[in-house]
Amino acid sequence: MAKILVVDDSQTQIQSITKILQKNGHETIVAEDGDAAVSLARSELPDLILMDVVMPGLNGFQATRHITKTEGTQHIPVVMLSSKDQETDKVWAERQGASGYIIKPATEKDLLDIISKLL
Repeated sequence: MAKILVVDDSQTQIQSITKILQKNGHETIVAEDGDAAVSLARSELPDLILMDVVMPGLNGFQATRHITKTEGTQHIPVVMLSSKDQETDKVWAERQGASGYIIKPATEKDLLDIISKLL
């Protein structure tokens, strides 16, 4: 299946998401902030990235912009996974290059649907 980078500063969220992904046959890599996400995207070249928005250091919007606008990682789809549920957040995510936006808490169906759509 796919290699998916899960980016979130909450251990609870990371555990919940990775459990769902691994149960469905995906390999997971974890980053706890935007800086680590950019670095891991470059070194690991995951098939897809699930990106939180509110994090220390580079926030999810900044990290997504960096990943989607940089040669070598621009092909990797980034899905924003956030509790920010305003339409402006979704529009801003698209402008940064995000391929999708899921509002937390994400259900197993939400995650698997977007993964199958993008891969």
